[in-house]
Amino acid sequence: MGDAGSLPLFLGSVVAISLTGVMMPGPVTAVTIAKGYRHRQAGALVALGHGVIELPLIVLLYFGFASFSETTEVRIAVGLVGGLMLLWMALSILRTKPLAISAGHDSPRGSVTAGVVTTSSNPYFFLWWATVGAALLASAQEFGGGAVAAMAAIHWLCDAGWLLLISLVVFKSKRLWTDKVHRAVFGVCAAVLGGFGIWFIYSGIDLAVTG
Repeated sequence: MGDAGSLPLFLGSVVAISLTGVMMPGPVTAVTIAKGYRHRQAGALVALGHGVIELPLIVLLYFGFASFSETTEVRIAVGLVGGLMLLWMALSILRTKPLAISAGHDSPRGSVTAGVVTTSSNPYFFLWWATVGAALLASAQEFGGGAVAAMAAIHWLCDAGWLLLISLVVFKSKRLWTDKVHRAVFGVCAAVLGGFGIWFIYSGIDLAVTG
């Protein structure tokens, strides 16, 4: 059992590491920007979808299944399927014209689904949890089950807080967007999703050939 006095320091490190990870631009950030144009709470909903994948994974890691996500077969499958899903999302964003986005209605459930898709399609998300996340979990276990639950909650709250901030900023500032800005922002989001999709597919193929 870890020293109770060092528990706040450990939880502080969870905050720092979690924020460092979530602030890195990636598929989840890109889809949050796209969804935030219509819903100010989109970031929290994307985070909810993210949590649908992440929290059960933490439970599995707690019970010793860390090696499963590191297997070659799983990494290849996630890379190929996930890459194709991200490419599809990128094309969907590119095909939607600015006026259609502004006038259309997007159910909040779409943001939850986007969070699930962008999280489950990212092989590096699973790799992060099999390495960095597993190390954090091992440290939390030294303080007991309560610390494990606190670590999981704090990590998810960091994700949710940052993504909600992004969607709020996008939603509040959208009135200032010209058609050109609109196309540029959504073009960048599509490029990010497409770029990661291509990279994930390449990584999956490369792993299948060399692994």
